[in-house]
This record gives sequence, structure tokens and C-alpha cells, in this order.
Amino acid sequence: MNGSDGLLEALRELRRHLGLDLFPLATGDVGSDRRALRELTGQLDDYLIPRLSAIDAPLLAVVGGSTGAGKSTLVNSLVGADVSEPGVLRPTTLAPTLVTSPADRDWFTAQHVLPGLPRVTGEGRGEPGTLRVVTVPALPPGLALLDAPDIDSVVTANRELAAQLLAAADLWLFTTTAARYADEVPWGFLRSARERSTALAVILSRVPPEALGVVKRDLTRLLEANGLGGTRLFEVPELVLPEENARLPRSAIEPVADWLTGIAADSQARAAVVRQTLSGALESLAVRVPALADAVDRQHAVAAELRTMTDAAYAGGLASFDEGMLDGSLLRGEVLARWQDFIGTGDLMRSLEDRVGRFRDRLVALFTGRPAPESELRVALESGVEALIRASADGAAERVLESWSSHPSGRALLQETGVAEAGRLGRASADLPAKAEAAVRGWQGYVLGLVREEGADRRTTARLTSYGVNGAGLLLMLAVFASTGGLTGIELGIAGGTSVLSQKLLEAVFGDQAVRTLTIKARTDLRARVSVLLGAEATRFTSLLDAVQPPEDAALALRAAARAVRDHQKEIPAAGRPAVPPAEERPGRLPATPVRLTLPAGAADAAPDPLDQPTDAVPRGTDRERGER
Repeated sequence: MNGSDGLLEALRELRRHLGLDLFPLATGDVGSDRRALRELTGQLDDYLIPRLSAIDAPLLAVVGGSTGAGKSTLVNSLVGADVSEPGVLRPTTLAPTLVTSPADRDWFTAQHVLPGLPRVTGEGRGEPGTLRVVTVPALPPGLALLDAPDIDSVVTANRELAAQLLAAADLWLFTTTAARYADEVPWGFLRSARERSTALAVILSRVPPEALGVVKRDLTRLLEANGLGGTRLFEVPELVLPEENARLPRSAIEPVADWLTGIAADSQARAAVVRQTLSGALESLAVRVPALADAVDRQHAVAAELRTMTDAAYAGGLASFDEGMLDGSLLRGEVLARWQDFIGTGDLMRSLEDRVGRFRDRLVALFTGRPAPESELRVALESGVEALIRASADGAAERVLESWSSHPSGRALLQETGVAEAGRLGRASADLPAKAEAAVRGWQGYVLGLVREEGADRRTTARLTSYGVNGAGLLLMLAVFASTGGLTGIELGIAGGTSVLSQKLLEAVFGDQAVRTLTIKARTDLRARVSVLLGAEATRFTSLLDAVQPPEDAALALRAAARAVRDHQKEIPAAGRPAVPPAEERPGRLPATPVRLTLPAGAADAAPDPLDQPTDAVPRGTDRERGER
């Protein structure tokens, strides 16, 4: 078992947690959260896990920067071959080009690094979204150069790819120009390099000789102001080149070439670069992962808000049903008409106690086989209760739709469901009527069961026989809706008489205390059944959240994974790739172009300033005039 296995497994565990859709809801600046998640998962896949799996793998230096900074020309000039196509059209780099030595070719073509980019080898520029791998025999083992798209490209995919490639680099060669060095976009990347302690060198290109001192001092000042003081800074002067795709003369790039050659030739130098960038990227997880966990918490908070809106709306729906059940409104209209048919019309409130016996006799006759409107009254009552359930569900659905539509996250979630589906959500579900009918039938069966149970007493049985279980059960159902709030005038008197009469008849059978108990039980059971129905209706909304909401423990898992990485971070092994062959076995110094690359050994710290070297190019137009990258 390797010493870094614990760290590697901790990173893989973190990656598994980051693989979820953590930010499905539109919460605040969710775009930034999603971008941060993509960047972090990308760096884990493209750099951290591959690099830690093979600490001695070749060092990857990514050449990135602004439009027109001469990145492709610089890469071609450094390797002494036309491996990347420069030009005046934008963007010039459609597919990034990775230049490697034959010894390292298998590592880069095997997709260890940047596994999401299909490899392209051979001639041609490559298609967008691919990584073109070019082998240069003279390039020494241990170092590869990657020409990245513009960080400020007009093409969004190119900008995103540039950021991805820079995050996969062991070393940034960040190019800018005298005209663009103060732009905000490059400094955003440079600050990111500072925050992650990425090994970095800045190449200031296309600098007019007369402006070099001023521009270099100002760029140095900006580097210091942004916490990057001491960053290695190279200058490439603006030169007159013979043709559009000409390479820079050796004198202009020698300091950069010597520095890179020194790193390639020295295993300890490469190890230092790798450890600096690897450690910095790992250290950044201590900030980046908790920030993502906080964003996940915000997702849960917003989901809770939407659930609260839903719960409140359907609680209101249940309250509406309660009100309709208790305000006597169910005892009007069709129910009232069928009740009048059931008992006959007349002054129901006059001498009620004296007339109980006569009404009882009428009921007995109605339940002994003669034609009776009992079934019509039962059906009317069923229909009234079912209609009240549907109205309560419709109102709740409409309120949820309104509240979600006024909330950014809810509105976005509804939009994802489609206009037609959102419209259907604004009313009760299509199968609610059938469910409501079944619920009411079930409730009626429960009420009849109550009547039978209460009538089991010998004395009560005799009185119950006079009415029949069905008749007494129907009276109990009517008594459930005993209040008359909301009714007025004649309807109030009749409906009130209806409920009071049904209650008095029941009391004649069971006694007043038993009737109160039976009424409460029947009302409670009906309410519970309606509550279940409305709860099922609410799931049409909450299921949308269930389908997208991150797991409840996602934020905790991310924080725990970040702590595990931190605890294992001391396991970073010392890179120890064997040094490249001795100087006498390696190619010589970087040649003047267009001869192919032969990089020298040796450090670059003592390399001469490029402006002190002669320029041996033919004056046929400057790279600024050509619009060179």
C-alpha cells in the first residue's frame, strides 16, 4: 500500500459526493455555485486524482492567456516546430494542442490527464472539444506544453475549456501583452492561481522596446498588489516577423526556453513544481468544498420554503373543508331538498319533542320497503361532501401554484415541468373525484359501523330496530354537519331544523351523551380521510422537489470529505521521477528557428535578457500588424 493511498481514496470519496446534482434549484447566484462545482469536479478528474495517482508523471505546462497574446507562436517557437496554428482569425485555437516527447506520449494519449477530452493524433487541427497530441522528438522527457484557447474568447466553450486546461496544469505559463495586461479577465485567473498556490510564470509579449520599462514596472506593481509579488516574469518584445506563421527568433524566447529546459532536466525542480501546485490545489479544497456545502444548505433552505408554501396551502384546503363541514352549507341545496322529501315539509321547529314519535313512525315506514327517498338523500349527501373535497383541493392547488410562481426557485421548477403540466398542477388531480367518492363511501361504512357498535346494548337495540341501522346512520351523517354558520333566512331555519331534528331523533335512540360522542367520532374520521386525500394531492408538488433535491446529508458529507482530505494531506509523496539523461546524451541548446527543437540542460536563472540579444528576423511586418495570438 502506498503512503498516499489514504489521500487518494479521500479525493475519490469527495469526487463521489460531488457527482450528485447538488444545485437543481434557482437559489440566489446559483450560476456561480454550479460553475464552482464544475471547476472543482473538473480539477479532481483532470488533475488532482491523476497527478496523485502518478506523482512522477510528466510535468504539464499550460500556455494560456488573452486573445492575441501570441500563445501559439510562443509554443511553436519553443518546440521549434509548427505544432499549433497561429493566425489573425479568432479564435485560432479550436482544439488545444499538447506537445510531448516520444517518451511521454503514452501517458498523455492514455487520457490519464484531462480524461474527458478525446485524443487526436497525427495531422490536422482537431475538432472542438478534442485534445490534439503532437510528438516532438527533440522535446526532452518530463515536460509537455499545452497551447490553450483564449481565456477571453468570444466562444463560451473556448473560455470554459481554457479554464479547465489551466486547472489541469502543473505549471501556468500565463501570456499577456502590453495592451492587455491590465484587463480584468486575466487578473481573475491570476488571482485564482494565487489562491491555489499554482506554480506560475507570466510572459509579457509584444512589448515595444521603448515601453518595456514602464510596462514591466506597472505589471510588477499589479502582481504585487494582487498577492503575486515575486512571480517569475519574462518579456518577449514586439518583433518584425517575415510572415504570418513565422516563429520568434531564438534570442526572444531563450530565457523562457532555458527555464523550462532546466525544469525538464532536473527531477527535483519538477518535483518542487508538482508539489507546489498539488499542495495548493489540495489546500484550496478547505475553502472551496465548504463553500459548496454552504450552497447545498441554501438549496435545502429554498426547498424547505417551497415545501412550507405547499403545506400551508393544503392546510388551508383542509381548513376550508372543516369550515364547509361545520357551517351547515352541506345541508342546503340538493341535500336539503332530499331531506324534505325524506321527512315531509312542515314546521319542523314547532313542538319538536312532541312530534319525535310521529317522525319516528314516518321513518319506520320509509325503511320498511315502501318507496322512499332515503337513497336519494344519501346520494345527495355523498355528492355534497365530494364536491366540498374537490373544491378544497382545487383551492389548495391554485394557492400553491400562485406562491411557487412568485418564488424564483418555484417558478423555475414549474417552468421545467412545462406549461401544460404546470396548468394541470393548478387544479386537483384528475383522479381525485374517484378517490373522494371512495373516501366518502368508506366514511359512510365507518359511520354505519359506529351505529351497529353503539346499538349492541340490549335496550338500545330495541330502539334502533325502530329506525334501522341505515336510517340511524344517515341521521348521524347529517348530525356531523350540525352547525349552521353561513346560512341565512329561511334556509338557515330549515337547515338548522334539519341538523337539530336528526340529532334529536338520534338522542331518542342512543341518548344525548352517546350522540355527542358518535358525532365527534364520525366527524374526526371524515376529516382524517380528507386530510389523507389532500396530502396525496400535495405530493404532486413536493414530488417535484423530491426528484431534484440533494440528499439531506449532502452538505454534511461534503464537509466530512473535505476534512478527510485535509487529514490525509500530509501523505503527499515526494516526486522522484528519474532525471533526464546527462547533457552529453541529450540534445543541445534551443536552436534559432526554423531548426527543430533541441533543448539544453541547465538552469535559466542566469539567462540573458532578450532585449540584450540581436534580432535576426527579416522586417516584413510586426506581430501586432498581423493580429497574432
